[in-house]
Amino acid sequence: MRGQAASFRNPVSTLRHHALKAQGANLYAAINVTNAAGPNAVDVAVIQVKPGIGDVIWHLPFIRAIAAMAPGGRVAFLAPPTSHARELLTAEPGVAETIYFEHAGSELQRGINLLRLAALLRRRRFRVTWILDRTTRPAIAAMLAAIPDRIGLGLGPQKLFITNRGIDRSHFHDEPIEWLCALMAAMNVPLPSTEPALRLEDATITAVAEKFARCPRPWLVLGIGASHPDKDWPDENWAEFLAELRSRAPGTVFLIGGGANSARTKTFIAQSEGTAAVNACGLALTEAAALLRQADLFVGPSSGPLNLAAAGATESFGLFGSTPVLTYSKFIHAIVPEGGPVPGGMPLISPQQAIAAIEPYLGLEKARR
Repeated sequence: MRGQAASFRNPVSTLRHHALKAQGANLYAAINVTNAAGPNAVDVAVIQVKPGIGDVIWHLPFIRAIAAMAPGGRVAFLAPPTSHARELLTAEPGVAETIYFEHAGSELQRGINLLRLAALLRRRRFRVTWILDRTTRPAIAAMLAAIPDRIGLGLGPQKLFITNRGIDRSHFHDEPIEWLCALMAAMNVPLPSTEPALRLEDATITAVAEKFARCPRPWLVLGIGASHPDKDWPDENWAEFLAELRSRAPGTVFLIGGGANSARTKTFIAQSEGTAAVNACGLALTEAAALLRQADLFVGPSSGPLNLAAAGATESFGLFGSTPVLTYSKFIHAIVPEGGPVPGGMPLISPQQAIAAIEPYLGLEKARR
């Protein structure tokens, strides 16, 4: 154990003692961590460097677990602006605030971003940082900011800049979610579930329900587009799938994907007929999340909408042609090419294969909460 501050004596054994002695006890209060910025300041920062919407969603259970052990049950969450975390987490009680920082870029830009992050962390006078990735730069920034307790995975060079032991190197080739499960176990932080169960503002949920109140049930939502073209279905697959779906499914088919996919969606709808179809690409992010929560079924590639649908407890069929299958939620059902995902594999998933996978769910409505 290297360089521990006096206010965080032997953190691994202390964490183990309090977590086992009083399930959910306030860990940081028990070890007398106090933020010099004042009694109402947030002591604990959670840093997540991945850029996507889906990345915020699958990290949520870990953020909550850390917040449950923090003073006042709240943390500051730091993420890139492309994650839209600030919009997504407005109703999350364990997140006191979301702070954006830049992480990617050229080597020069990454160095500048590191210094900016260090300055930000120093201004906020956090006492504890959790780094939910094996990348090194946030750990260096936290050290430069003189944050006493820097908790990270410790895989690779990051180990030199954190103050906990990290996780065993045998996890090096695991999936990121497995890293974080191992970190929670190593720090004896209870992790009740990996289901995200995203919280949304009641007003947003009500507004979306009223907006589409005249649309017949069940509601089927298709997520058009992805963060990278290789993760999306080709247009011909989408067009064929939607035509087949509208010819046999009752209810209403909604298509979401943001403004960038609105023209594609309009074309797909025009090329098919049957079940009512709604171009919902104009919805704001939290409105789309509310629609996905109220939907009965979702189909789409491994991208933000898939994660949002699963976080709304909607049965979600993911098209995993070229990316690893997500396994963190019981609501995610994988559709993969024969032999599994491969680079460039999205065209290998046929519309007929997807229809066959979801057919038992067509016509079903989930219980309303």
